Amino acid sequence: MTHNVWEALVGVLTLLGVGLVLAYIAGGKQVAATVTESDYTLNAIFNRVDGLLPGAEVRMGGIQVGTVEGYKLGQDYRAVLTVRVNSSVKLPLDSSIAIHTDGLFGAKFVVLEAGGDEENLSPGSEVEYTQDPVIISDLLELIISQGRAAQEKRFEEKNAKKTNATGTQGVK
Repeated sequence: MTHNVWEALVGVLTLLGVGLVLAYIAGGKQVAATVTESDYTLNAIFNRVDGLLPGAEVRMGGIQVGTVEGYKLGQDYRAVLTVRVNSSVKLPLDSSIAIHTDGLFGAKFVVLEAGGDEENLSPGSEVEYTQDPVIISDLLELIISQGRAAQEKRFEEKNAKKTNATGTQGVK
């Protein structure tokens, strides 16, 4: 009987631990974005929006100023991203928008960079300057291919030195 009580206690403690971890993770996230009627939307066209989810943060200077409202495939088969921005944020016409990753494998978010134009973007307008997200697998593939190319170059140089060394000895 003592064995069964011990197993039940371990099971309850495990469930409690998992529940606490999940609560801690969820507590760090905003459950629902506070959207007011005075907030406005902006659109931007990207080649790809890999890993970006609706509800993701839109930041300026590291501070959340909005959320990703959604995205769809445009007429030219490019991703059209719609973000909702706080009404207190006025963005110049030449502002830019980029998709970043929080850490190496973290969540994606959007970064707005204010331009210097005197005129501001109006609600529903399109941000002209965009930067696609860096895809980690593409980046790793590039690093690996450059490493292989450097290794092959060293191998060829080493073989060329051996060939020259044996070639000059045979001439004597």
